[in-house]
Amino acid sequence: MHKIGHRGAKGYVAENTLDSFQKAIELGVDGIELDVHLSLDEKVMVIHDDTIDRTTLGKGFVKDISSSELETFGIPTLEAVFELVNRNCFINVELKTYETADKVVEIIEKYVAEKHWKYEHFIVSSFDWNALQQVVFLNDKIRIGILTESDLDLALAFAKFIKAYSVHPYYQLLTEENVNQMQSKNFKVYPWTINEQEAIIFVKSLNVDGIISDFPDRL
Repeated sequence: MHKIGHRGAKGYVAENTLDSFQKAIELGVDGIELDVHLSLDEKVMVIHDDTIDRTTLGKGFVKDISSSELETFGIPTLEAVFELVNRNCFINVELKTYETADKVVEIIEKYVAEKHWKYEHFIVSSFDWNALQQVVFLNDKIRIGILTESDLDLALAFAKFIKAYSVHPYYQLLTEENVNQMQSKNFKVYPWTINEQEAIIFVKSLNVDGIISDFPDRL
């Protein structure tokens, strides 16, 4: 079962920062999950929210701020995270907006072509399924993860349609039956975000393929 650090090791270090991803690697994760938005100059930046208000001392929308200024607030570029991870684990890139799809594909292709990474080092996931369709349209070698927090049947249908690699459901949607159903169709099941011991025990009992957690060392 894969241990996947949510936004790095969010339970220990500020989320989606280089320090958080370094901590996750030190905790022995198999993968990290992170979120991306585009900056004013259309660089792919690693941050969950569409503003910098919650996670930094600054204020404003990510899309209205240059990448260099965002970096001064501790928000890394996607490429800086790739350089840090350096194939030590796989990277689950969650697209927060449709506009990130083309740029993320470009960066993944560059790392595969020029830096000896493999497509197996990446999963691209999103709640915006149109963004995922765009990724597949651009490069169908990139592994796709279908995110859902409400309708597992719809997610599974879309996963079949788009030939996804994995389904990433909110963990409380899971039962032994639907996990078996997804796995029988050859989809990996990576639920989120499981932090408490009772929930971890429950989800492990379902034999999922991996767990996304703020505390990956608890898994």
